[in-house]
Amino acid sequence: MERSTIVRVHDGLHARPATRFVNLAKGFECDIELIKADKSINAKSSVKLMLLGVKENDEITVRATGADAAEAIEALIGFLENPHSGTFEINTAEKIKSVEVAPVANNTVSHSHLRGVAASEGLAIGKAFGFFPAVIDQENRTITKDAIPAELARLNQAFATVQDRMNASLEIDNLAASDRGIIAALKDIACDQDLVDGATTLVESGMDAISAVIGTTSRIASDFAAIDDPYLNARADDMNAVGRQICLALLGQNDVNLDAIPEGSILIAEDIGAWDLARAPLKRIAGIVCGRGGATSHVAIIARAHGVPAVLGLGSDVQRLSNIGTVAIDGNSGEVFEDPDQEIVARFQRKIAEATAEKHALSVFKDFIPKRADGTIIEIAANIGSLEEIEAAQEAGAMGVGLFRTELLFMRHMHLPSEDFQTETYAALATAFAPYPVIVRTLDIGGDKAVSGIDFPDEDNPFLGWRGIRMCLDRPDVFKPQLRALLRASAKGNIKVMLPMVSSIDEVHATRALIDECIAELKAEGQEYALFDLGVMIETPAAVLIAPALAREVAFFSIGTNDLTQYIMAADRLNPTVAKLNDVTHPAVMTAIEMTTTAGVQAGIMVGMCGEAAGRPDLIPTFIKMGLTELSMSPASIQRAKKCIQDFG
Repeated sequence: MERSTIVRVHDGLHARPATRFVNLAKGFECDIELIKADKSINAKSSVKLMLLGVKENDEITVRATGADAAEAIEALIGFLENPHSGTFEINTAEKIKSVEVAPVANNTVSHSHLRGVAASEGLAIGKAFGFFPAVIDQENRTITKDAIPAELARLNQAFATVQDRMNASLEIDNLAASDRGIIAALKDIACDQDLVDGATTLVESGMDAISAVIGTTSRIASDFAAIDDPYLNARADDMNAVGRQICLALLGQNDVNLDAIPEGSILIAEDIGAWDLARAPLKRIAGIVCGRGGATSHVAIIARAHGVPAVLGLGSDVQRLSNIGTVAIDGNSGEVFEDPDQEIVARFQRKIAEATAEKHALSVFKDFIPKRADGTIIEIAANIGSLEEIEAAQEAGAMGVGLFRTELLFMRHMHLPSEDFQTETYAALATAFAPYPVIVRTLDIGGDKAVSGIDFPDEDNPFLGWRGIRMCLDRPDVFKPQLRALLRASAKGNIKVMLPMVSSIDEVHATRALIDECIAELKAEGQEYALFDLGVMIETPAAVLIAPALAREVAFFSIGTNDLTQYIMAADRLNPTVAKLNDVTHPAVMTAIEMTTTAGVQAGIMVGMCGEAAGRPDLIPTFIKMGLTELSMSPASIQRAKKCIQDFG
């Protein structure tokens, strides 16, 4: 069986989404191929998958042969067509900037001034801390035929040791979710069949294990470096870093670590593995300078996620920094100053003070409760899709959750999540944000993002098809366990529930009938439960036009500006040729928002917004004037939004 589709995964199948895709494929017994143009690869190999260079909007074919081929194709196509797949557990600070790498020969501007790749914004000045672990040489020793079995056993043990070490890293309690995702991707690379088979074949031919690993990882790294894509180019560094860890295991050694780095140091390295950096005491590191790497490398991603300025790609000039006292780096321009003079020090200190003041000015809004001039509280909440995102939302000062995307909960599993599992998840959310509300969106799945356990028909336009509340009402076997879980979890905290893709009042009535059935069942079973407020998302033109009638039936509205804009403008928001039409500020869209808000205010119900527009400082004053009292956004936008409301008054 085979099926073709257009890849909607953000930025394509780079390291982490490739890992998730491969893990999903490995859950099926059948043989699975991924085909792009005239190239076909084993879909259960992360390395081969990344080397295929699958980008967003590429056309690919999934081919499966075996007993569970139909289920495999359904699940994998659903993953590829989900535009959020590439962003699970990824902090917004990780968004990649395209940066041109200056040739190494031109790096030197003056005796004390170098220029590299601006990989993570910000400025820093501090004592240089050199991190230059010993190079592991490829000896290319020939071993006798009798010694090959023992060398193979040593190689296999090294692979197992690296897996154990990476598993231990993943169990670190304070490891950030974004770093955890990077380590998981590296762990998958370290056991990839292409790497294992390549090294094994070389040892079987009579090469020593260390040379076999270096040779194989170098070959694969070269393949990555040859791809015309900056993100996939950066995976060459990951492959070399993984090879180093396997070689260290073969030598019975642990790599040197950064535990001893002093507070406020500038880390100087030829290269540093993402595994090492993710486990390092990042709060002590003021800045990072590396000879290798670019803006799309995992080192850059980790630095951005933790707000550490970084300049990468200095080439051999980085060696000049290994024995100096002080370094100043500008992560905005890519400039690095060796032992800066007083003028440069003064300039950096002034800019750092200004940036710190701005950050501090926003941080004071973490616990700020924004209000309108009449004293009405404006709730600034977070949009999240997993429990791993709770910490970032809390740190930002989220006043609850305005949108919990339950489809991600369903898409992460090979089978439909159980009622008990859903109950635990929703209850954990309610507990984490108490006493603030957590608004849970019921399953918003359609033909554009399928899940295992639900068969979707082929639709020419799934955005106008069997999705959201339409699918849920047709599948009470899927919908009722979720409603039961939400009722049970409501006993643990302040949970509200909203229905997606509503276009008629009948859909609200039908949902209430199912809720009543669930309540009766829970009572009969002696299960603890509590009632929740039921609201609807306003994202279809039909919902806007019947908003006054809907407002009499529900407890709140939440305006989903992403879908509302595409439906009002009749322009697919995933189609780049009509991207300019997806403008929330278009008079038609703003009129629809105002009509909805007026209907809700007149009915006395809460009106909120959970689309991307909710976090835009240029639009927030207008939304507040209209009467919105809840805005939900990514955690990174929360403090700025609170400040905007205060400034607006």
